[in-house]
Amino acid sequence: MRMRWWMALCVASIFALSGNAARAQGEGHGHGHGHDKDHHDKDRDRGWYSQHDRDDMRSWYHEHEDRDDLPPGLAKRDRLPPGLERQLVVRGELPPGLRREIHPVPVGLERELPPPPRDCEHVVIGGHIVLWNRRTNIVVDIFHFERE
Repeated sequence: MRMRWWMALCVASIFALSGNAARAQGEGHGHGHGHDKDHHDKDRDRGWYSQHDRDDMRSWYHEHEDRDDLPPGLAKRDRLPPGLERQLVVRGELPPGLRREIHPVPVGLERELPPPPRDCEHVVIGGHIVLWNRRTNIVVDIFHFERE
């Protein structure tokens, strides 16, 4: 009887500890910079960027669009031709022609974004913020300034 009780206690402990470990792993999925995890996950219905992230990007852009200091890739003159624009799709591979159009995200805007997943980075391509996997060349998410 005592052996069964200890066995049941051990099994229950294992389940309890493994559940806590799984929850702890999920909580650290890489979003810092003041982002509230629950808020971020709730808003993320279209991809990596939550609605909060999209609002931050839109606000940053509107603060800078009337100035002449927009970085390469974000000025109106840097828009992609329609043929290349159609190739920029979420979960699609970034073709070589678009890889040549990559520019770094401005530092001020980068601070507003959630940290990218491993092997990924935020880049600017033809007026869009793109979360791009450098290793696989897959587009994880896109924020289109003029469409959003």
